[in-house]
Amino acid sequence: MIDQKEALENCITTSNASLPSEPYRGKVRDVYTLNDKMLGIVVTDRISAFDHIMKQAIPFKGQILNQLSAFSFDKVKEIVPNHLLAVPHPNVTIAKKCDPIPIEVVIRGYLTGHAWRTYKSGKRELCGVKLPAGMVEHQRFDSPILTPATKASEGHDEDISEDEILNQNIVNETLWNQIRHVAFQLFDLGTEVAAKRGLILVDTKYEFGMYEGELTLIDEVHTSDSSRYFYADGYKQRLSEGKPQKQLSKEFLREWLMEHDFQGLEGQELPNLPDTFRWSIYQRYAELYNTLTGEQFEPRIIKNFDQELDSIFIEYKG
Repeated sequence: MIDQKEALENCITTSNASLPSEPYRGKVRDVYTLNDKMLGIVVTDRISAFDHIMKQAIPFKGQILNQLSAFSFDKVKEIVPNHLLAVPHPNVTIAKKCDPIPIEVVIRGYLTGHAWRTYKSGKRELCGVKLPAGMVEHQRFDSPILTPATKASEGHDEDISEDEILNQNIVNETLWNQIRHVAFQLFDLGTEVAAKRGLILVDTKYEFGMYEGELTLIDEVHTSDSSRYFYADGYKQRLSEGKPQKQLSKEFLREWLMEHDFQGLEGQELPNLPDTFRWSIYQRYAELYNTLTGEQFEPRIIKNFDQELDSIFIEYKG
């Protein structure tokens, strides 16, 4: 039985492996270069929203994300190569060292989240995609739409259209056509996998890189950080009654932050996450893992993480 207080006090908020070079620290992941071909990716318990890292971490979030991503990478491996080489630890992935493509490829099947907030503001176009009139929140699009964003190293990611990607020569046309084709295939398969578990894959983002000249799926795939899921049961009734959908995603964190007057805007103060709320976030992440994989998530409290990390990286760096 996991002790809640102990778990909240032992979140992995950072990593400090004994390597000559410092890692790249993203919002959630610390990425170490092990050698010319290999990365060591640490998935921490940090959580972000509105491009800000929260002051408090979520127990076991990194373990859930790492293992759920490994599950999903295996599901989609026939569509496109991915960077996963090994998962030697609940919080660690050993991956191919790819040259990242600086675009987040966002596929949306429903008018939800950022797309709904844009629509509600009166706009009828998102990333160059025309949005039909008369839609309501959480309504399904006739066909999924692609709404890319630039992948910012600092600050906010920005919406961008496919035409702008090509005109700015961020990605050449041949490669972009391959990316968009693969992204829709991934979304179709993710939708099928979710449907078998009673879930709706609402929207998701994919990130790609190049490895030895080959397009490769990187980062994470179909996790609760990169994706939004609704429960299929009751979706239509809730939609017809204008009620919120029962969902498994980070959107409830964004909603909580908005209720506490934070959307990442200038002058707004990042609120503290109460322990009870942090634990409820963990429970939602675990619920998605259990539902999507059909297996029970087994949390592990880790107290000497850097020592464990050093032994793993010594084994893999060669």
